[in-house]
Amino acid sequence: MKMTLRWFGTGHDSVTLQQIRQIPGVTGVITTLYDIPAGEAWPMENILKIKAEVEASGLKIEGIESVNIHDSIKIGLPERDKYIDNYIQTLENLGQAGIKMVCYNFMPVFDWTRSDLAKVRPDGSTVLSYNQELIDQINPETMFNQIDKNSNGFVMPGWEPERLARVQELFEAYKDVNDEQLLQNLVYFLNKIRPVCEKYDIVMAIHPDDPAWPVFGLPRIINNKDNILKLLNAVDAKFNGITLCTGSYGSNPKNDICDIIRATKGRIHFAHVRNIIHHAPGKFDEAAHLSSDGSLDMYEIMKTLYEVGFDGPVRPDHGRAIWGEVAMPGYGLYDRALGATYLNGLIEAIEKSAK
Repeated sequence: MKMTLRWFGTGHDSVTLQQIRQIPGVTGVITTLYDIPAGEAWPMENILKIKAEVEASGLKIEGIESVNIHDSIKIGLPERDKYIDNYIQTLENLGQAGIKMVCYNFMPVFDWTRSDLAKVRPDGSTVLSYNQELIDQINPETMFNQIDKNSNGFVMPGWEPERLARVQELFEAYKDVNDEQLLQNLVYFLNKIRPVCEKYDIVMAIHPDDPAWPVFGLPRIINNKDNILKLLNAVDAKFNGITLCTGSYGSNPKNDICDIIRATKGRIHFAHVRNIIHHAPGKFDEAAHLSSDGSLDMYEIMKTLYEVGFDGPVRPDHGRAIWGEVAMPGYGLYDRALGATYLNGLIEAIEKSAK
């Protein structure tokens, strides 16, 4: 497995490449071009510039998270082909630059949802938290302001201002889109981009819905094993795979993460590994990465990934904010550095026991 950290780019991240380079075992980053709106093609010069910056630090770009998908594609509007053509051009440029993995999502309106970006734990650290009872009391049209207010001045991925300024319009556009239609639109998109992906050996790793159930009445289609397999079978090709996000799948205790790993063997292209604490149905907090701090068996998850032969990029995800660090909520340096070190230790122990 290739241990990485997510990096949002110079000017968009409190964490530097030089800091990431000093984390034992971390050899690459997962990054993006933050300044390109969803639907526009990524210029080759921008891709090469960030690639050169990363490589100059002694690291490698192991993948992109995300090339955001325009809502016209998700909704299935007549103009979707224009935006798919732009997406194909972006993939063409990424392939020519030697970047072979794209993590993306197909969630309507909100890429992820939390009720609190800085819930204080007993030890004084803060974490992202979800409480369905609180979400049910929130007007989705004003939710962006609440997220933005607690973001420590950073633009939260999936909550970009230019898109969220159109929340009411987007809800109206999605009102007649059900789960089956959303899946059909995803399959249409994947079939359109398949030739360029196979030309450059690019793999597409869809991120699960976060949390793994419907929010604000919007459709959700990547949230359990049956739905994942439905997508993988609908476009049965290696390029069409998943991001195994333990926290997103694990947000629903009914999901058996190790069973999902075994069922999707060979189609897992990327792994987000984080722990969460289940409090009640629809209520969870992020946690430190070690098993004893949350509800997930991190050793068993990593062992199962090893057993199915997963050797792609993996990264610690959504750490705590500790030691007074001011950073993008969920993406501080200190706890994720500890997480990467811990996960590397698990991998070493698993490899040693397998010999």
